Amino acid sequence: MSDDPVLYERRGPVAHVTMNRPRYRNAQNSAMTYALDTAFYRAAEDPEVKVVVLAGAGEHFSAGHDIGTPERDAHLPFERRAGLWWDHSERHGAESRFARESEVYLGMCRRWRELPKPVIASVQGACVAGGLMLAWICDLIVASEDAFFADPVVRMGIPGVEYFAHPWVLPPRIAKELLYTGDRMPAGRAYDLGMVNRVVPRHELGTATEALALRIAGMPQFGLALTKRAVNQAEDLQGLHTGLDSVFGLHHLAHAHNAETAADPLGGMDVTGMKEAAKRAVR
Repeated sequence: MSDDPVLYERRGPVAHVTMNRPRYRNAQNSAMTYALDTAFYRAAEDPEVKVVVLAGAGEHFSAGHDIGTPERDAHLPFERRAGLWWDHSERHGAESRFARESEVYLGMCRRWRELPKPVIASVQGACVAGGLMLAWICDLIVASEDAFFADPVVRMGIPGVEYFAHPWVLPPRIAKELLYTGDRMPAGRAYDLGMVNRVVPRHELGTATEALALRIAGMPQFGLALTKRAVNQAEDLQGLHTGLDSVFGLHHLAHAHNAETAADPLGGMDVTGMKEAAKRAVR
């Protein structure tokens, strides 16, 4: 398999965009994030593509943002067309974090949500924190029976991931439960709550997602684009757009507080620390 962090393949009218760091559960380093941006642009510009499928190679959809693999690259410069923020790579402190995350997380997710073609997330295994952001910008989610969803970053003292869509994709009390406990939500419960469209056996995930994509691809393309915009606008009228802005500020207040009072902006929590905290919580 290619070493590229994101794979792109068009099969008829469906573009398959696949995160390709299975060794690290598809943790999102910057190389992957910018490659995803390029792949979504490619799908948007191709007139033959009617529907996009977002998937993850290997056992898991995505374990979230890369907070500690050997290929973590948060401070490297990349070719940028993701937004108008200045290059963060030579900046420091809150300026560096705010500029980077405004572009790479909040900015990219907002633009990907507006891609004028239906996007379907095909989710297996872990869909955690930054993985939730990627699933939530998709129009539909097909999950395998072993999939689970979680946003455990409150353990870092941070009120959820940067794209804070929690109270729009879940009832508010369920969103609070997800955040307060950091617990995993199984695919079946996510389906019952309306966050997931379909749950299928693991071995049927690819074929079920493809079948849904092909069915949608038969609809008029402009009609799909307008319908997507109509529903997105309704969500924004319910406060999603302004809510994302307001919580993004709280997110960065938490980073700044951690930087002053703890070992680092993540509250001293690395991958190992997060795993140990999760084990203690279960006990």
